[in-house]
Amino acid sequence: MNYHYLAIEGTIGAGKTSLSHKLAEEFNARVVLEEFSDNPFLPGFYSQPDKFAFQLELSFLAERYQQIGRELSNRDLFQQMVVSDYILQKSLIFARENLKGDTLQLYRTLYDLMIRQAPKPDLTVYLYQEPEKLKQNILKRGRPYEKDIPLNYLKRIQKRYMAFFRQQRKSVILILDTTDLDFVSDPKHYQIILGLLKENYPFGITRIKP
Repeated sequence: MNYHYLAIEGTIGAGKTSLSHKLAEEFNARVVLEEFSDNPFLPGFYSQPDKFAFQLELSFLAERYQQIGRELSNRDLFQQMVVSDYILQKSLIFARENLKGDTLQLYRTLYDLMIRQAPKPDLTVYLYQEPEKLKQNILKRGRPYEKDIPLNYLKRIQKRYMAFFRQQRKSVILILDTTDLDFVSDPKHYQIILGLLKENYPFGITRIKP
């Protein structure tokens, strides 16, 4: 593996945390996982998005920035790699969907200050799945506050990820269509992904459907 800082991304329900765990175990790497389960604004946002959107997005931004800075600044020089299940830029992707007007502008000001100092992944892997499959995955894992996420919301978030990636000409981004893969339960599917992650990719977007 030629990547020292690998970020696994995806829309809600894509399996990014599961894959991050498997890769960290595979390469004896440090795993950095998003700490969303303790966020007090998340259940309220799903039931009343207009009321809780700003608090939620601001708290996520602060938590992600602090965690990435803490984990990567303290990284052992002899540690082979770090695997994260998010990129800090996802904060802006979701904020553009959930915030509007002056609230979004205020958020963007704070975001811009933080992103300048944040380390950038050597490779970002986006796990693409059809929105209908994402919805099935969400219902299967059974988090009560997620069960009513609209399908259209998942579609909009996915489109925002794609629009963001198209602008990242100085980043290495691999978009993997995993709609037909079960890399959690099927070792053969996991090995397919593992093989792809051992390849070198150019700057910009590379799209692969295994």
